[in-house]
Amino acid sequence: MFESLPIKLWNEDDRPREKMATKGRQNLSDAELLAILIGHGTRSHSALDLGKIILQRFHGNLHELARASIQDLCAIPGIGNAKAISIMAAMELAARKKQSVAKFSRVTNSRDAYDQLRGQMEDLNHEVFWVIYLNQNNRIIGMERISEGGMTGTVIDVRILLRKALERLACGIVIAHNHPSGNLVPSEPDLKITRQIEHACKLIDVALMDHLIIGASGYYSFKDEGKF
Repeated sequence: MFESLPIKLWNEDDRPREKMATKGRQNLSDAELLAILIGHGTRSHSALDLGKIILQRFHGNLHELARASIQDLCAIPGIGNAKAISIMAAMELAARKKQSVAKFSRVTNSRDAYDQLRGQMEDLNHEVFWVIYLNQNNRIIGMERISEGGMTGTVIDVRILLRKALERLACGIVIAHNHPSGNLVPSEPDLKITRQIEHACKLIDVALMDHLIIGASGYYSFKDEGKF
């Protein structure tokens, strides 16, 4: 099989690195991008072969790949610790890139908030709780993860949330947590903490703009569904 040959023996136009240099990153397939991260293959598989094997293992779904652990990746023959770490580092940079461009963007509806937070939350295997802090023009003045938990829940300290909002002089906040299961239906504890936070925000004159539940398939908005 041609692809099992070492990439250095391929025609230059077929090599992922050279292809990126001449044709641009947008013209590379997911497997080719993974091949660049992997660097080199094994005796029986080229780096591109390994990229395709990784995608097959995760059903061609980059969200599933982003949720993988180092151990998950190392379980694939030909992927060692260094290759796994390189792939995970690239996934983390992609998530952080979305966060870095968020500041001063406006949040005027649930979709705006979802677009800002999805990269931080939708690929996780455990629950986290994030807050977007807004100024009086609904522009983002900060985003922060304030709690992290297990597979089934995370504990929210309402006092810490309010203190952080006051420290940032926020006029409004959007809160969000993820459901690793993908089920976007709010639980009774979800409803209860939303009511508690809404009541506490009114006491300090900070508007609770929305509460989102985020999963791999989309999101649920408490505001859109009339839950407060």
